[in-house]
Amino acid sequence: MNVLVIPEDFRKDQYMLKPIIKAMMKSLGKSSANVRICQDPLLGGISEASKWENIEAIINQYRMVDLFLLCVDRDGKEGRKKALENIENQASKILTDRQLFLAENAWQEIEVWVLAGQDLPKDYNWQKIREEINPKETYFVPFAQQRNLLDTPGEGRKPLAEEAAKRYNRIRQLCPEDIVNLETRINTWIEEKP
Repeated sequence: MNVLVIPEDFRKDQYMLKPIIKAMMKSLGKSSANVRICQDPLLGGISEASKWENIEAIINQYRMVDLFLLCVDRDGKEGRKKALENIENQASKILTDRQLFLAENAWQEIEVWVLAGQDLPKDYNWQKIREEINPKETYFVPFAQQRNLLDTPGEGRKPLAEEAAKRYNRIRQLCPEDIVNLETRINTWIEEKP
């Protein structure tokens, strides 16, 4: 199975998304899935990642992909999920019956998925992390700094995400609105695949 993960900006997001999505696919019994991060084109932000013409071009460029996953930050935007559903609907019209395009917004940022797989400092409250609109600045960067990882790839994202992916069940437990939702939808498709 070929999986293409489409981040809103791969430059940092790739370090988090690849290990977490690989762990998700493994938990779905697809440990040999080829998980790639879309680096061409560089979308460079949510506004470009939300444009149908950009997504359509990616789908057309990567015809050998079975599963497309657009993963973006929610950023506290109530309407983000609806916009992603619209993109999914448009994608379904151009995909073959053996392909699937899903879009998910991390609650509130992808860095929260990484934090979910960590033993966090005692003064970190999980509910507050989930509610914080800017958890990257408020929690993730200080955590990476405490671990002396800001000089590593993705300013700590690569080593922290690789650690978190090893505790994927914990991410699932703490992130039901986004991770479990995405995993469930992928699993349904796998089970129904011809």
